[in-house]
Amino acid sequence: MIWKELLNSQRYGATKSINFDPARSPFEMDYDRIIFSYPFRRLQDKTQVFPLPDHDFVHNRLTHSLEVSSVGRSLGKMVGEKILEREKGLALTAADFGSIVAAACLAHDIGNPPFGHSGEKAISEFFLNHVEGRIFESKVTKAEWADLVSFEGNAQGLRLLCHAQNKGLRLTHATLAAFTKYPCQSSFEGKSKEKKSQKKFGFYQTEANIFQEVAAATSLKEEIKNIAWARHPLVYLVEAADDTCYHIIDLEDGCRLGWVRYEVARDLLAEIIGDAYKPEKLDDLETVEEKMATLRALAINILVGQLTKAFLDNEKEILDGTLNADLFSLVPCSATLEKISKLSVAQIYQSRQVIEKEAAGFQVISGLMEAFCSAAYKVRFVDKPGYRDQLVYKLMPSDILLGIQKSETTYQLLRTVLDFISGLTDGHALSLYRNLTGISLPGIRS
Repeated sequence: MIWKELLNSQRYGATKSINFDPARSPFEMDYDRIIFSYPFRRLQDKTQVFPLPDHDFVHNRLTHSLEVSSVGRSLGKMVGEKILEREKGLALTAADFGSIVAAACLAHDIGNPPFGHSGEKAISEFFLNHVEGRIFESKVTKAEWADLVSFEGNAQGLRLLCHAQNKGLRLTHATLAAFTKYPCQSSFEGKSKEKKSQKKFGFYQTEANIFQEVAAATSLKEEIKNIAWARHPLVYLVEAADDTCYHIIDLEDGCRLGWVRYEVARDLLAEIIGDAYKPEKLDDLETVEEKMATLRALAINILVGQLTKAFLDNEKEILDGTLNADLFSLVPCSATLEKISKLSVAQIYQSRQVIEKEAAGFQVISGLMEAFCSAAYKVRFVDKPGYRDQLVYKLMPSDILLGIQKSETTYQLLRTVLDFISGLTDGHALSLYRNLTGISLPGIRS
């Protein structure tokens, strides 16, 4: 793979080149298109780590995505500066590298359903274990069933970015390729989760042709024809920016909530900061929040430098498509990051408060899946659907209903229903579930 082709600024779905304002690059336009999009705005009411947070300072998907994008821009620019020193023929700037990574980071969680990973599990397990979901297995192909039983936010994100209506946001091929963390389909012979690029998957059957176009336009290394490719090099930076934020900032949130002792969090971040750690400067700060904010900023700054070096040190393997590691495992403080990860699992992600709310979220999404998937299928493909199914069907928005009516197969119909359910915010999903189950009724006081 070569940088000139990897950084293709042509837009997906464009039939001809467009003259852009030289003051704003195509990649900066990608960023702007994402940030003004409706799916991105919905992230403000979607779970990050702490489902349905009671505290306004706990991160949601929106604030997390903005922070990841900020770190990603720094990584991209720093890497870009070094690459451009060697690649004299590239008609790009370091800011272009930064903009591609920033845009991909901004969108990296755009396909996630309500209630985070609990929501993903609920969607998948509806098809795997629920009697109403199992019915659909005989009505779809083997490849389509593999998509349904493993809902994947990354693949859903690509679907949203390239939605059939007006070909989506018309992002550049470079940004779409950098966004696709797992450039393969959901199931195929020889797939190995030990391989970083195949741990999950990046596109559904409905978007397979789209990603083939993106891969061809950026000259990604094809590993299995029309099925799996090597990662776009900038994916490593998008992944690193995400890893940086959830390791460091989840620890900060856990400390703010009192789930992790300040002294423990301080000492872990001090290990990352190294020689730049000056404990006496923390004494001048009055609150734990101020101290943690200072430590977080210093730790992220150190990590950005180490991750940049790790990328450049392994650039040849990355371009060859042979690096089977994430950048976090290659930095000097990787052992400390592993300690933070284990601590977060034990004291944050597996805390009673998080588990209780994840269990509630799982129940909500399971209920919505049963109601809407069944109603959509019966209204579209069964001669005489029941009265309740007709009522539930009408609760979906007009664009989803239009997509259902245009669906020629069961798989297309289910993908459209999943667009609706996965696109709900946490609050909307909870409200809809309560109304469907009669727990609360609109316009009636309890």
